[in-house]
Amino acid sequence: QHAVVLLIDGLGWEQLSQHAGHGPSLLGGQAHHMTTVFPSTTPTALASLGTGRLPGAHGLVGAMFWVPEFEQVLAPLKWGDDPHPLAVQPDSTVFERAEQQGARVTTIGPNAYRSSGLTQAVLRGGTYQAAEDIAGRVREVMASTSGTDPSLTYVYWAEVDRVGHEHGVGSPRWCEAVERADALVAALVDALPPHGVMVVTADHGMVNCPKRIEMDGDPALAAGVRCLAGEPRARQAYVEPGQVEQVAQRWRERLVGLATVRTRDEVIDSGLMGPADDWVRDRIGDVVAIALDEVALVSNVDPLASRLLGEHGGASEAEMRIPCLVFRN
Repeated sequence: QHAVVLLIDGLGWEQLSQHAGHGPSLLGGQAHHMTTVFPSTTPTALASLGTGRLPGAHGLVGAMFWVPEFEQVLAPLKWGDDPHPLAVQPDSTVFERAEQQGARVTTIGPNAYRSSGLTQAVLRGGTYQAAEDIAGRVREVMASTSGTDPSLTYVYWAEVDRVGHEHGVGSPRWCEAVERADALVAALVDALPPHGVMVVTADHGMVNCPKRIEMDGDPALAAGVRCLAGEPRARQAYVEPGQVEQVAQRWRERLVGLATVRTRDEVIDSGLMGPADDWVRDRIGDVVAIALDEVALVSNVDPLASRLLGEHGGASEAEMRIPCLVFRN
């Protein structure tokens, strides 16, 4: 009757399993794991959660990507209303479809995200209730699940990802952030109404990346590249006409042992992003480098992301495996 989905940004299955002592409530329900999408990054994963579609269908193919119909690079985490969110992702969302079926739909998260381009593109539908702390989220969940109408409530919690980026997975600050997420889960379980269920999951995991490879100053990596996007664990290059194979070969030679390099066609053929609709294909980089081990492919195109210790976006199990934790009243 009442379904609550809590997404804890950045809390991968491997990280939770390795630090289980900091998350007793998290692991107190039916604990399973599943696989997120590639790139294992927030905009792409939230788009799949919000639309029920793989990246090749919803079109948000990275933390930064070229949108050819608007001739610009889009960074969805900094997105306002240009380009228009519905033009970038026009298909209906899960929330809109649930609302059409008679469910009371509520999104609960920080007020700063209420009108963001990402929210409008992939999480539209129902009502947005702002809540900044644990108590506020619990209060809003209790309100959204009251009454007799069926309800679908989505709750977002960002702290684990933010602390992991800055201080690293397993750091004391990160462990404290997991404990606060655990307290949120415990409080929400207590607040579940009769005939309620809560699923706790994540958008991606995270790896600490002390090894950094500069993408900008290396002629072998820069030659033929007209635009660099993606993020440090999944770099996407948009290249000069006719230069795809040459750029891919130079990247393979320079990044041997550091990253797996694939052309756009190889990424699509591999199934990493699912079947790619025609209008999505050109948003994917002509050449994609997927970092290995503890490597970050850093660049001046995203100086903040490139200086972080904790990173994600790649295809390792630590980044791709996410929890699926089920709690019932």
